[in-house]
Amino acid sequence: MQGTVDGFSYGLVTPVAAYLVACLGGALGLRCTTRSLREGGQSWKPGWLALGAASIGCGIWTMHFIAMLGFSVNETSIRYDMTLTLVSLAVAIAVVAVGVFIVGYRGTGRATLLTAGVITGLGVAGMHYIGMASMRMRGALEYDTLLVVLSVVIAIVAATAALWAAVSVRGFKASMGASLIMGLAVTGMHYTGMASMSVHLHGAGGASGTHVLSVMLPMLLGPLVFLLFATAVVMFDPLLIAGDEPAVVRPARREQTPAPDFPAQRDTASDPAPDFFHDPAPGFPGPAPVPHGDGMPGAAWGTGAGTGGQGERPAGW
Repeated sequence: MQGTVDGFSYGLVTPVAAYLVACLGGALGLRCTTRSLREGGQSWKPGWLALGAASIGCGIWTMHFIAMLGFSVNETSIRYDMTLTLVSLAVAIAVVAVGVFIVGYRGTGRATLLTAGVITGLGVAGMHYIGMASMRMRGALEYDTLLVVLSVVIAIVAATAALWAAVSVRGFKASMGASLIMGLAVTGMHYTGMASMSVHLHGAGGASGTHVLSVMLPMLLGPLVFLLFATAVVMFDPLLIAGDEPAVVRPARREQTPAPDFPAQRDTASDPAPDFFHDPAPGFPGPAPVPHGDGMPGAAWGTGAGTGGQGERPAGW
């Protein structure tokens, strides 16, 4: 007997809330990864990459289980295995971290992005299906293989696009736009995976495990608090506030003033030194004649001019 599956027990409340949380985790992950690749953040690079990976992982995991709050099977109650639920969270963070660190340390080439995207996408899909396997109900889960493959492809494409955006997108608005698209892709992957599932009911008997409300509230609280903490770290980081292109401190450049236009050096062999007294520079009248008591200019008096060239200088000259 097939169970009646309803993925929207609370209408649009759970899908919208799941989408917003996925966007928050994606935005924080993008900003942290961008911050790690900037010039001023090399000494803290592993910390920023780890914070980004944890933000994306927590965002995806929280999105998954918020969406699962709206999932129900009319003919049976649903409970969760706590161990597998925690394993799904660890897988989400660890595998996303592998992809983020590959990009952070191996560069942004096509092969690197594709490798990191495939690993991260498989981790996201693995988290989803481990979370689904943690459900306990009076029945068995069955999956449509084609839709499962489609959901994995969506996860890989979304992860690759997110990693590309982390290393390529600059500017707050661009990062927010990329996170909105990433949230849509991840949420779409989740509901594609949910559409691939059907429930084959068993006979009478109760399901073992923890009730959905008693396990979800405390488990969702932890990742949500972490996302708020990561938000505070990103918001109060001075370089991220200043913008995506940090101001590099450079020594002040001196203003280049044109060199004085000095005259060419005189060739003393072909052009003897000028007599600035008798041959003043062009356009300069030269010194005025100095009158003496005998009425002769000083220059002529010193050479004996005016006396037929026979004059003598006074004694002592």
